[in-house]
Amino acid sequence: MTTPVEPQLHYIAYDDFLADVRKVALKIDSEAWKPDFVIGIGRGGLVPAVYISHQLDLPMLSIDHSSKVHDFADELLAKVATKSAAGIRLLFVDDINDSGGTIVYIRQLLADNGCDPANLRFAVIINNSRSKAHVEYWTQTIDRAEDKRWFVFPWEAVASGGAIVAEAISVPERLA
Repeated sequence: MTTPVEPQLHYIAYDDFLADVRKVALKIDSEAWKPDFVIGIGRGGLVPAVYISHQLDLPMLSIDHSSKVHDFADELLAKVATKSAAGIRLLFVDDINDSGGTIVYIRQLLADNGCDPANLRFAVIINNSRSKAHVEYWTQTIDRAEDKRWFVFPWEAVASGGAIVAEAISVPERLA
């Protein structure tokens, strides 16, 4: 039996988070491509999506991918894909593009339901340069092969220390 690696918790200060959200929103706002909706990916992307939607003065939708409730998020994503096919531009927001699993899954499900990729963008605060997923907007880049910190965003910091450590240990490939 192997002992779990003790995670190196990195608490992100609220002011740093707010500065990063503003940087992402400015990047989005500076481009010709403009979203019609901001879509927060639950659970980590909901808070940054709210801030970005306010910063850009855009309506926000949410998809709770993290709930793992069978077909719940998938049904909503299928509905959103039809909006994209009709010409509506969608900006999906998450906190971190780490392994890329969430973003790859969402992109594939959207594609399977007729999403027009020209009407789709992804934004995150932290982007892992080794992720299997591509995002269009981010403020910080990490290399997960070298950076093993477990990022704790301000909204997560209210959880107990034990819960934060347990979540980090549940994905040991990011820590080792």
